[in-house]
Amino acid sequence: MKSRPRIGEVGELAISTDLSHAVEFHGDGMPAVVSTPNIIQFLERTARHALAPHLDADERTVGVEIDIKHLAPTPVGQTIHCRAQVISADGRQFTFQIEARDDHEVIVRGLHKRAVIRTESFTKRVQEKSG
Repeated sequence: MKSRPRIGEVGELAISTDLSHAVEFHGDGMPAVVSTPNIIQFLERTARHALAPHLDADERTVGVEIDIKHLAPTPVGQTIHCRAQVISADGRQFTFQIEARDDHEVIVRGLHKRAVIRTESFTKRVQEKSG
């Protein structure tokens, strides 16, 4: 890492939603709302974005843990505002307090951990598993 993020450092992203982000069972008496897996992906992207400026060219981060509460539905078409704040650092692992809001309220809160990896060793490990 070329630098270490400070405790309290924040990453934020605003993500517009569309039907590709809807729960798969919408339309069967259910309104089109953004699915939990999509919101998790948005929050992971936000935390990854927060760490990116601190990484060397051959480093990336991968999610290793997530613990959330999905508090409220969000209709497709709204923008989701995601926030990831660094709350601890342990070696190459960083823990974030995460939150997502729609146009009306907080929809998700929780914790997320990311680990810094070297792309070459990560790629080698994946290739070994691929046969």
